[in-house]
Amino acid sequence: MRWNMMVLASCLATAGCVGNSMSARQDANIQSSLQYDSVPCDQLLAQRNGLAQQHNLPTTAKPTFSNPAMGFGPFMPDIRTKAQRDSDKASGEIDAMNRSIDRRDCGKPGKQKKLALSG
Repeated sequence: MRWNMMVLASCLATAGCVGNSMSARQDANIQSSLQYDSVPCDQLLAQRNGLAQQHNLPTTAKPTFSNPAMGFGPFMPDIRTKAQRDSDKASGEIDAMNRSIDRRDCGKPGKQKKLALSG
């Protein structure tokens, strides 16, 4: 019995370490909004809206996280379907785009002009 528990514990530890766990993959859905700051506002708004429409998500989508049993998150295998993983990844991208849009006041012409450099 003790041998079985040791084998089970090592398998669980290995499963969590390879990056295939649900929590590791969900953490990867969080993206930096800085990558979108160089994209022109109108293009970024169109890109966000297109991504939301493609995955049937609202333009205000945010990444979601499952709530595995306490302490087992790194050891739970990711059993979501490919479609669900793609949708969750898109939610992370939309959220990052929205943070860039909000920071730069995209879609608000009066405020956007204040940020422009005069030349």
